[in-house]
Amino acid sequence: MKTSITEFPRLTSAIASPLFDASSTLIRMPEVEGIVGMKRSTIYKLMQRPDCGFPQPVKLSNSNARGAPVAWVLSEVQAWARSRIEARDQVAA
Repeated sequence: MKTSITEFPRLTSAIASPLFDASSTLIRMPEVEGIVGMKRSTIYKLMQRPDCGFPQPVKLSNSNARGAPVAWVLSEVQAWARSRIEARDQVAA
């Protein structure tokens, strides 16, 4: 199943805003999954591998408990996705 940006109303309305700044916009797991095309478990595995460079989440509370709320910086997730596209293009060349 392919997910598009229009399936995320919160994100779509933010992009339409003249004050939108991807470097300060935090997105939650469903948006990250939609952008990178991977599920939660794979994303967390990638975060454990320093060599892959997947962005680390931002803690949304002071809690250290498992399941504490986190979010990702939109521009960092987009940059990671672009790096994967560039790596594909370099191999193809």
